[in-house]
Amino acid sequence: MTARFFYLVPALCLLVPSAVHAGSNNSLMDVTPDGKLLLVANTDNGTVTLIDIVGRKAIREIKVGEKPECVAWIGNGPNALVTAYKDNLVVFVDTQTGKVLKGLPVAPEPYAVVTDKEGKRAWVTHEYPGLVSEIDIASQKVTRTIEAGAMVRGLALSPDEKRMLVSEFYTGVLRAIDLDSGKVVDTWKGHSTDNLSRHLLLHPTRTKAYLAHIRSIVNVNHGAGSIFPQMSICDLKPGEGRRRVSVAMDTFNGVYVVTNAWESAMSPDAKRIYIIYAGTDDMNVCNVIDDDYHEIERINLPRQVGHNPRAVRVNPSNDEVYVYNAMDFAVAVYQPDGMRSLATIKTCEPPKSPEWVRGKVLFNTAKAPMSARRWVACSSCHPDGHHDARVWQNPEGLRKTTALFGLAHTHPLHWSADRDEVQDFEYTIRSQLMQGSGLMSGGLKPKRGFEKAELEMVTSGKSKDLDALAIYCNSFDFVLSPHIAAPGKLTQDAQRGKEIFFRKDVGCARCHSGPYYTDSSLEKPFKLHDVGTGNDDPSEKMGPKYDTPTLLGVCRTAPYLHHGKAKSLHDVLTSCNKEDKHGKTSHLAKNELDDLVAFLRSLPYEPPPNVTPNTVPYRFFPAKKETSP
Repeated sequence: MTARFFYLVPALCLLVPSAVHAGSNNSLMDVTPDGKLLLVANTDNGTVTLIDIVGRKAIREIKVGEKPECVAWIGNGPNALVTAYKDNLVVFVDTQTGKVLKGLPVAPEPYAVVTDKEGKRAWVTHEYPGLVSEIDIASQKVTRTIEAGAMVRGLALSPDEKRMLVSEFYTGVLRAIDLDSGKVVDTWKGHSTDNLSRHLLLHPTRTKAYLAHIRSIVNVNHGAGSIFPQMSICDLKPGEGRRRVSVAMDTFNGVYVVTNAWESAMSPDAKRIYIIYAGTDDMNVCNVIDDDYHEIERINLPRQVGHNPRAVRVNPSNDEVYVYNAMDFAVAVYQPDGMRSLATIKTCEPPKSPEWVRGKVLFNTAKAPMSARRWVACSSCHPDGHHDARVWQNPEGLRKTTALFGLAHTHPLHWSADRDEVQDFEYTIRSQLMQGSGLMSGGLKPKRGFEKAELEMVTSGKSKDLDALAIYCNSFDFVLSPHIAAPGKLTQDAQRGKEIFFRKDVGCARCHSGPYYTDSSLEKPFKLHDVGTGNDDPSEKMGPKYDTPTLLGVCRTAPYLHHGKAKSLHDVLTSCNKEDKHGKTSHLAKNELDDLVAFLRSLPYEPPPNVTPNTVPYRFFPAKKETSP
């Protein structure tokens, strides 16, 4: 009885009515408690924009660092926190003066940030390390880090401020962290297909958490059966029972297809929930049902908003809804009743180049001409250039999704090297997976079986949109590994591993050569290799030889090999390399294998060159800075 009471107390505290304050769950936007100011993170520009809601205008744009992913007001403002994902910083900003007060170095890949009501503490998720950092705001210092799960992104503070809730990006698993002990005290697992959960929302008075995400059905290679929008709703009370339900947002909306559920927001009175879909530019407006069964009830069909909505917030006065349309670089303002458009406020100028911007729009949309049935976008499997941690049953066999970082320098493409330019993905756009009309006019060379027809057709230069898509896809660059001692410097075990990697009796460097650790080259015939894995998959149609993947960034791209059967880098070198075809590693002692893995995890430990003999021309080139005479 005592033990049961101990676990019930924290959960029952969540039932105490408490209005959701600014900064209590992660988002690219946050509204001050008085409802007068809005702060927006411009991820591609490295800035945040302060918006005067009453005056319907942007006040100032502030540089904060590379790839800001979340903002949170500190108390009532004017100071706020921003996560700079690629700079590994939490940035303290004075929005009144437009000055950065401090860039606080933190653990790698800071994604979400939330603050408490009094503005004394903040918490940050770190994706790849799977950590939550706690920050003392007054001293601007990290006071502790907490192990929170694998690849954590979503973050929310319970209304009683006794628990932190986090969600895993690739699995949608929800975890509760007790803030007194710093321990994970509860877990809500979903379906094995749950994927890309980057945000979570807590009900202000009921023990409910809402996670907008997708489901990836990896054994189906068809536009109407591979990717589905979901809303998972978790009951945070402990014990057995109906702890987690999942609402299929495709059937929820009847015949109206929505794609890439991204984020949700709840009205202050907790009567409505707003859900945005980045792939189809839609928003659901729903009633919140207090029945522990239906949970949400649709109000009309989803309505179209702007291009690529990535954040939604409700004013504390409950009289306005804000949607950040990332590819419009603007915030749209709506009246909740009837969702009448009230204003559009520009946050920043488009970054980089018009071609890059157009490419990103195409990459992120599931609408025509990319997809005829609105189910799948490129970003459904390659979110912002990352992978989806999935192994798909493709017609040619099992294929692990690869990340796009360094793509410009590592052509040809696909595990079987059946494409030599990004523009060849016109075949994918027109395939049964996406079922789009395509980006170029005219026909494509027909494919017979699994012959590499794409290599016989030049698709670059045939369409401005197709070239723009290539420019975007070829513009993802690596960041340095979090496992290095310093830029350009390896740890002692990684240095020993480097020596093993380049030893001739091991042979890793024979294929994983050059600055991108791959011998991929557009010179024909392509260099494909049989590393002993081609017969592991009975469904394989194009093996047993495969293109050499880059090893840069390999620490965060598990599972490994073309079929994803190596769950760790140790598996790549041992259980999945029994015949020593993937480098000779069977003679290595355990400590040598550990050192070799330490080296692999350290790649890249220095920036790779921006141009190599294999670099393709279709990518974004930053403008050269003029030097003073």
